[in-house]
Amino acid sequence: MKLYEKLAKDIEELIENGVFRPGERLPSIRQTSQHHRLSITTVVHAFLLLESKGVIESHPQSGYFVRVPPQSANGKVQQELRTSQPLAISSQVDVSHLVLSTLRSITNDAVPLGSPYPDPSLFPSEKINRYAYGITRRQTKWGVTDALPPGHPDLIRQIARRYLENGSAIDPNEIVVTVGATEAINLCLQAVGKAGDIVAVESPTFYAMLHAIERMGMRAIEVATHPREGIDLAALEEILDQHEIAACMVMPNFQNPLGFQMPDEKKRALVELITRRQVPVIENDVYNELYFGDAHPTSLKSYDTEGLVLHCASFSKSLTSAYRIGWAMPGRYRDQVEKLKFLNTLTTPTIPQLAIAEYLEHDGYEHHLRHIRKIYAQQANIMRAAVTRFFPEGTQTSEPKGGYVLWVELPSQVNSMKLYELALQAGITIGPGYMFSATNGYSNFIRLNYSYPWSASIEDALRTIGKLASDCIRQAERAVAARARENYNT
Repeated sequence: MKLYEKLAKDIEELIENGVFRPGERLPSIRQTSQHHRLSITTVVHAFLLLESKGVIESHPQSGYFVRVPPQSANGKVQQELRTSQPLAISSQVDVSHLVLSTLRSITNDAVPLGSPYPDPSLFPSEKINRYAYGITRRQTKWGVTDALPPGHPDLIRQIARRYLENGSAIDPNEIVVTVGATEAINLCLQAVGKAGDIVAVESPTFYAMLHAIERMGMRAIEVATHPREGIDLAALEEILDQHEIAACMVMPNFQNPLGFQMPDEKKRALVELITRRQVPVIENDVYNELYFGDAHPTSLKSYDTEGLVLHCASFSKSLTSAYRIGWAMPGRYRDQVEKLKFLNTLTTPTIPQLAIAEYLEHDGYEHHLRHIRKIYAQQANIMRAAVTRFFPEGTQTSEPKGGYVLWVELPSQVNSMKLYELALQAGITIGPGYMFSATNGYSNFIRLNYSYPWSASIEDALRTIGKLASDCIRQAERAVAARARENYNT
């Protein structure tokens, strides 16, 4: 830890312990420098770090003060996001066109707050590429049979070892290597259902899940979801009573876009529920390595005793997005998934499999993960503080426990598609809430990516989005006033 980071940590702990209270002035930079025997530059960096995290704020000509928590109009501290309340109706899914158009807008010239991908500069790409180059030098003849399902034994062995290191003893024979988690999800859904079937999903849900449902010609039914604990089990059970559900699709760890980690007792209860009903559940666990806490999270798979959990994961969010290597552990549907893998894409390329396997065996994967977890956790706090600082009153955010995305609820007058278009004109991308629902819900929500290093351009972008959102509110209020005058005059 650098000196300025330690000083910032010490001051933050004093604030948390009530030594310095909200609104109180901190000792001056010079006083702090003298008391701690640190350079003024070190103290300035520490204060700037605390300010970027929203812990303190500067008052011109007066110094630094402990930031007062944002308050609503009635003087109470703003509450957390509410549990979603989607309509319990099955719907056709058609979000792929919107998602594709938003992804195309993410260019090198735009501030990538709307990107679904992590910052690639944090990945050990050069090391993995060197392994790939060495593999091609050692073996120049490759055949299709080298990459047939279920995947290369070296990679499967390393995946199984990684689960064991994280506290889960899994059967390596269950693993089927895929082209990213997206293919794993698609294969698993294809194994358990058919066109016209109904699939239960969280609300909001990650649009890749909706893509799989759309691709299969299935229908989605959205289930109420708590912003900190995940899918509402009572609501899910009621839906299971009223509809014939082919499968459930969930992200229990650091869900995109909400970022929650479902409590262990709730994970166990969910598996017990689907086991009683004999309904398969597809578990998207792509963010499981990106936790902010002290221990690796459990998975639904770890509570499954009857093979009803089809577990999907990948290295794309934690190690490299360029190689597109994922896997499925489909339980009782393992043979169907392996067959579908062969029928759909035949193989997963061998060299990326071997390059990742060699990296996992010889390099410091855990050291790399600790590094990016620390960065993401810090930047999540910075992003939340900046949103609170720059966005209109009444804005609320999720509280991510892992991953790298933040879910933001704006005042109801803000239309996220309009805000997306305005932000794009300003060279900024955001994720409009419409993408995360099959029923055009979340019209006043956006998703933000905080994996990129905090910088002046990102801070300016958030300030701009906040201003644009405020402009949208004023325009909506003027429109309401104009309609009221019209009605009065008529």
